[in-house]
Amino acid sequence: MILVGMIGLLAAFAGACISVIALACGHALREKPVAETLSWGGRIAALVAFAGLSVSCTVLVWCFLTDDVGIQYVLDNHVSGTGAWGVFYRVSGLWAGREGSLLFWAWLIGLFGALVTVRRMAKAEPLDNIAVLVIQLVLVAFVGIMLFSAENTPFTATDPIYFNADGTLTSAAQLLGMNSLLQHWAMAIHPPMLFLGYAGLTVPFAYAIATCVVGRGDSQWVLRSERFALAAWMFLTLGIGLGAVWAYVVLGWGGYWGWDPVENASLLSWLVCVALIHSFTVYRRHGLFKCWAIMSACLAFAFCIVGTFISRSGIVQSVHAFEGDAVSTVLFGTLVVASILAGAVGCLARKASFAPEAGTPEAESVLSKQGAYFVNNVFMILMACALAYLTVAQALPSWLPLGGHSVPAGTYEAIARPIGVAYLLMMAVCPLLGWYKTDPKAFVRKARVPATCAAVLFAILAVYWGGVLLPAYDGIVSAADEHAELVMEQGPAWYYNGLALVAFLVASLLIFNSCYQLTRVVRASGRSAVSCLGSCISHLAVGIILIGLVGSAMYVTEANGYLPYDEQTNTSSERFAIDAYELELADAHAGMADNLKDVDYAIDLDVYRDGTRIEQVRPAITLVTATQQQKYTAGVVGLPFEDLFVVYRGVGMDNAGLHLDVRANRLISFVWTGMVFLVAGMFLSVLGPREASARRG
Repeated sequence: MILVGMIGLLAAFAGACISVIALACGHALREKPVAETLSWGGRIAALVAFAGLSVSCTVLVWCFLTDDVGIQYVLDNHVSGTGAWGVFYRVSGLWAGREGSLLFWAWLIGLFGALVTVRRMAKAEPLDNIAVLVIQLVLVAFVGIMLFSAENTPFTATDPIYFNADGTLTSAAQLLGMNSLLQHWAMAIHPPMLFLGYAGLTVPFAYAIATCVVGRGDSQWVLRSERFALAAWMFLTLGIGLGAVWAYVVLGWGGYWGWDPVENASLLSWLVCVALIHSFTVYRRHGLFKCWAIMSACLAFAFCIVGTFISRSGIVQSVHAFEGDAVSTVLFGTLVVASILAGAVGCLARKASFAPEAGTPEAESVLSKQGAYFVNNVFMILMACALAYLTVAQALPSWLPLGGHSVPAGTYEAIARPIGVAYLLMMAVCPLLGWYKTDPKAFVRKARVPATCAAVLFAILAVYWGGVLLPAYDGIVSAADEHAELVMEQGPAWYYNGLALVAFLVASLLIFNSCYQLTRVVRASGRSAVSCLGSCISHLAVGIILIGLVGSAMYVTEANGYLPYDEQTNTSSERFAIDAYELELADAHAGMADNLKDVDYAIDLDVYRDGTRIEQVRPAITLVTATQQQKYTAGVVGLPFEDLFVVYRGVGMDNAGLHLDVRANRLISFVWTGMVFLVAGMFLSVLGPREASARRG
């Protein structure tokens, strides 16, 4: 199987190299009859490269499904699961480790390259040929590192030390396999969604470089790559959301975003992709922001590589990071520099081609849609750059700002919260602005109805803030514990709570301005209505998420302590209290896990709110016998406006009792609901037609 896998990689490398050479020669000789033959051969070679990668991926998947541990990577990441999810966990071994995830990413790049190739096979133009060339050039780098770097090839034979004389695995080998924390449906889907997003952004990058090479200033490259950018952003959003779900339900800390370096890495390309999508809209509909669109496409791809560089280089410490190696560090660093330089040089060389058409009016005020789009682009790119810098600060020289220091989560929050609220305010107001300038009377006329509705929603949220969130803040501060210190570091009470109220106001405006736009889209006709509908739903979703972020990130109440426990009678004489909740022990028990290998230690807790029993939860600890790793399963009481998150951390020393970690996560359901709406909105945008327009609005 190793031989077959390596043959697949060799075929992919050869196909990609031949494709690059043939397409380059075809473009250079485009005035001669042989050019079409060379270009056709280059496109066929691109399909061969994808086929070779498909063979290699199939080999690994087959080995995982059949427990063929003759490949070291399979032994290191195998799963012994059964049933539908067990089979899926086995397949997920393909992207669970460093080498396999590189192969999977390369396969996705090959897939998108094949889609571009087949899509324009019959009517390929120089723009399409160069785009395929760029994709194959990226593929050469990815496949090359797997072929010529022993640290990055997934097809290395298993070390003989892991086998007994009779061919069975040794005790040490039986300890190897996929981390049990990764064996969760959300985590199994999370990486491929991110990789789909990363690979999808290769297409806009390729077309951006292609339009620079060809020298075309029209919107054809946008029309051919915009759907890929939208799909990539949708997959990135879905991947980040699933990662948040996994962190919430598996890691046992009650949160969903911790500003971990690898978490930040996934956010970088997401931010720039927002700028890219908005640049595409302006480019396609108004013929503006041409260089912005090209550089955004290059930066989006570059930040995909930056995120991977952070995850794989070993320069930052993270529980999510892979073990670093020097070869991939050099490769990914080179790709980052090359992609940015290619875009910058292309824009400079074709400056005349990308200038606005003669007679195109310019924005007369910053208070216009054109000005808001420009601010959006600048903001997103600067935020991505700042986030990347803060993430890698610990690896930078000490003479640089924050160099050599790990930036705590509180610093990110102190920066992101006010800036994010200001940005979302601009997002809420933007649809009401005129394109080149804003007529105050027209603005007031458009804003009257959504502003009135927003005022009603804000009043409701303000009442909730005064009745629930403000007392929660007072309780957090009065506890005078570590959590209270973190909250107080964010600023004085007037600022902290004032920011929350402003965020509620912005969320209200964003929701009802989006609803107002939705009603206009529903009444409208035309092919673009589906795309506009998706955009409105996405903006609406962001407003919903903002409400959830205020409650679930700023007003979380914690209680960490012990519930007295009598082992003889399996009872407790007291209740565990947090806010209006009380937890009463119903049972404590131990037994074999579903896989009949591990051991579950669980407790049943009756949950009371204001003296009334509402539900029973069963938090548990799973002891993985093979590795002695502890895996926490939280008990969650999901209510419309808050979650009660209960984690059981075992029996305390010296008969201290049952150790409980309980959180009241307010408004967190709005985060999950908003995520669903956001993905749905982007899905509609992907489905919508992409057409050039000369409309002015």
